[in-house]
This record gives sequence, structure tokens and C-alpha cells, in this order.
Amino acid sequence: MREFRGAFTALITPFKGEEVDYEGLRKNVCFQIENRIDGLVVLGTTAETPTLTESEKEKIIETVCEEVSGRIPIIVGTGSYSTQVTIEQTRRAKALGADAALIVAPYYNKPGQEGLFRHFEAITRAVEYPVIVYNIQSRTGVNIETSTLERIAALPFVMGVKEASGAISQVSDVIHRVRNIYDHFSVLSGDDGMALPLTALGGDGVISVISNLVPGLVGSMIRNAINGNYEKARQENSRLFPLARAAFIETNPVPIKKAMEFCGLPAGQVRLPLWPMSASHESYLENVLREAGLNPQKGGVL
Repeated sequence: MREFRGAFTALITPFKGEEVDYEGLRKNVCFQIENRIDGLVVLGTTAETPTLTESEKEKIIETVCEEVSGRIPIIVGTGSYSTQVTIEQTRRAKALGADAALIVAPYYNKPGQEGLFRHFEAITRAVEYPVIVYNIQSRTGVNIETSTLERIAALPFVMGVKEASGAISQVSDVIHRVRNIYDHFSVLSGDDGMALPLTALGGDGVISVISNLVPGLVGSMIRNAINGNYEKARQENSRLFPLARAAFIETNPVPIKKAMEFCGLPAGQVRLPLWPMSASHESYLENVLREAGLNPQKGGVL
């Protein structure tokens, strides 16, 4: 039985000025649940996690767990380029009541395939807690090869992978060689533009950026794809794809936070070293939102 299936939102961190907007965070969580999202991911890339203090991270986890109150799964990003730090952060997520850890491949120091396996092995030995592996070579500089993922999937508590390699051949390979072998193992897209193809190939859904803004539509598309209603899923994907493309015209989460601001959701600016969106891209984003049936400046979301 796969525990992690459907549409999961990689939550932004809303700010008011330089401070975390915890009340805005609560409002965003409620908005997600009201629109039937399947789960939430806290402290991922989209949350600007490297810019947050340790006390802010802890309070964000506590706030989301309190607001969700067990209604949907909460996954916390706990990965770093240090195995020991990752273990400590995973222990904290577990202690604070989250349901699983999302652990990115170590970035910057670029371990080899054996180092990747030993990293996840050490974590699962140290913390008895559900783990979702996060593979995103564009940010980490290293790809978790499918043969390595096969070994990692055999470790206790490894529940799935957020697959953001960007290669449809690797996605297919992971589904065939790993997902179809382990009944509990989920394959989730880490790229909104790949969510429908991955799910149609036999995957389990998406960890989404654009569902911060349109959780209802993203969730419906994934449910239709999982249930084999591909015609409806394709129609919904056609509405979502321009949003998915616009969400990465600048570094994530700059565009999605601006889109949320346009539509009246708590977001605020990004923290340095990220920088607010350029004026030309703002105009482009407004046009995309209008074409998607949203209403920039006056609020309203799908």
C-alpha cells in the first residue's frame, strides 16, 4: 500500500518584511486543505529553507502540524550536504510530529553512487522514520542512478522518491525497476510539467510548486490520471502547463510568490540572496494568470 500518493504542495514561506508570516502560513495551509490537496511539503526548495534560521524552521514545522492536525500527511525537507546534520534535522521533524522526511541527495560535495547509498543507509539506521528520496541533479550536481535507487529502496523506512531528473527515460526506468517491485514505494514528480506524463506511466503524483496557487486543479488532474481518466487530465494539464512554465521564468520560488501576491494569497518578498522579479517578467506573469482564468490584483484562485 503506497502511503504517499496524489498531489502534494511544496509550500512557500510567506514573509512580512524580513519576518516569517506565521499567520499567513496558517491561511495558506487552510487554503490547501479546503481545496483537497493530498499532502504538504514543508522546508523544501520552494520554502527558501537555506535562508531560514533554525528557530524559524522549527516554528514553521510546529505551525503547519498544528494547523493540519492530522488531516493530511506532512513531509519535511531535512536533507543537507552533511549526513550528520541530515540525521539531526530528520530527528527534529519526527519529534515535532511530521509524517515523513524528504531528503535531497547531498549537494555541493557531489558524492559518488556508493556515497549516496551510504548516506541514506546511515540516515535510515539512525532514525526510524519514513523517508522520501529527492533526486534533482540540476540543483545538487549529482544524479541518483536507478541502480543506486534500487539499493536505497530496499532500506527500511524508504517510502518513495521525488523524481526531478528531467529525463523521461529515467522516470520510466525508476517506475519499472523500483516502483513496480516495492508495493509501498511511491514515485512522485518533482516537476509540474512532468506530473501528468509521470503519473500516466504508472507513477503516483507530484510534489508541486504551482499548487501553492491552484491546488484544486493540480489535485484534480492527478486524481484523474491515477484513475485512468486521461482525457480530463489532459484538459486540466493544458490549463496548468503555462502556469508551470511561468513558475520557472526566474529562480523558484520568485515567480510563484509573485503570482500568489497578485491573487491575494500570503506570500511577501523573497529573502536574499534571491531577488524580486523583474518588471518585464511581472507583466508576462500577469498575462499568464489572466489566460488561466485567474484575476491578478483582485484575488481569486482556481
